[in-house]
Amino acid sequence: MDRRRILQLGAGLMLGAALPACSPAGDKGAVLKVGSQKGGAKALVLASGVLEGAPYRVEWSEFPAAQHLLEAIGAGAVDLGAVGDAPFLFAYAAGAPIKAVQASRSSGGGASTAVLVRGDSPLTSAAQLKGRRVATGRGSIGHFLLLKVLEREGLKRSDVDLVFLAPGDAKAAFATGAVDAWVTWGSYVALAIEHDGARVLSDGRGLLSGYGFEVAGDRAIAGKSAELTDFLRRLAQAKRWVGGHRDEYAKVLAKETGLELSIAAYTVANTRGEPVPIDQAVIGELSEVLAVFRAAGELKAAPEVGAAFAPAFNAALTS
Repeated sequence: MDRRRILQLGAGLMLGAALPACSPAGDKGAVLKVGSQKGGAKALVLASGVLEGAPYRVEWSEFPAAQHLLEAIGAGAVDLGAVGDAPFLFAYAAGAPIKAVQASRSSGGGASTAVLVRGDSPLTSAAQLKGRRVATGRGSIGHFLLLKVLEREGLKRSDVDLVFLAPGDAKAAFATGAVDAWVTWGSYVALAIEHDGARVLSDGRGLLSGYGFEVAGDRAIAGKSAELTDFLRRLAQAKRWVGGHRDEYAKVLAKETGLELSIAAYTVANTRGEPVPIDQAVIGELSEVLAVFRAAGELKAAPEVGAAFAPAFNAALTS
């Protein structure tokens, strides 16, 4: 991984997307820099009110996808952020100085990540992806899902022309027909279906673990352990709160992101994660992610999975 590029990109995203702190601590105490994808994490803590009284300020930064957020965390521009299992492990295996400090499991069963085709596409089954151009983000949960779908259909990575694009560029390529399929996630799926008439060719049910992780940089773990522990405790409370307050969360998410309420509600329903301890069962299940990337030739090496996790923060789930 190009360390200079990570530093430049991470710093640039921080400068371009920094948002006001939402804790009332003013300028007192430490600052915890938290990244959010499509407003999800920020909307969650705003809606639940869990940061009230936090003894530190939270500075929010917005990112379009996990890859950019992870690069900023690895560069030290952001302390913490939520990503899916595949992008986290892909970045870790590529040498990013990061670790997972909290786990959650989605209630959507993988349905929020999908292989999409346009409404007028002749493709009716995933097996017909052979020889087609498919867009997704490198190392993303979409990338991983595509590899699993190809494996299920008896196809190889080389059987498709895989085009790595950021979500905005992928959406444009998909809409214009420059690619035959787009593998994406969350609100991008709902937007493509509702606004562009896209169809789901295959989704992640039965193929994805459903795990997501709060990921912190090694520098933040060493220097802001107390703040991370407190924030993770509050965040776990917020994730549990969502179970009985989906409508409230969806309204705040829509306000924060500009998404239509129906899209925000879909995102909440399909991506909500229940916090779970990082244990050997979680670590063991995640070892398959690296194995799939490596078998497809996407990673040169697959490091020992256990070292990617910091289970010492499990105490934040119950404290």
